[in-house]
Amino acid sequence: MHYRNYEIDPALVERVKVKMKDTETKERVKVLLQGVTKADLQKRAEVARLLGAAVGIYGEKLSESQTSSIIDFIVAQKIDPTSTLHLIRLWAMFR
Repeated sequence: MHYRNYEIDPALVERVKVKMKDTETKERVKVLLQGVTKADLQKRAEVARLLGAAVGIYGEKLSESQTSSIIDFIVAQKIDPTSTLHLIRLWAMFR
């Protein structure tokens, strides 16, 4: 499913994409996500923790409804960070 189906603001996605082009920001996010497993990405509390840390890195502010929508989206995707196919699918969704 596409992130727009979860009412995630496309403008927010575009801002984050621009910020990820900054090498320092990208490295900080990579460190944050290092060691994250598929099981971690299925736990709402863990996803909320990771999202909170990522929001701090990006310097964004999210409302409760935005946060909930993003968490719902991540959990629904059943992302396996060790699967190249899953990563390619995500990349294609956000390019």
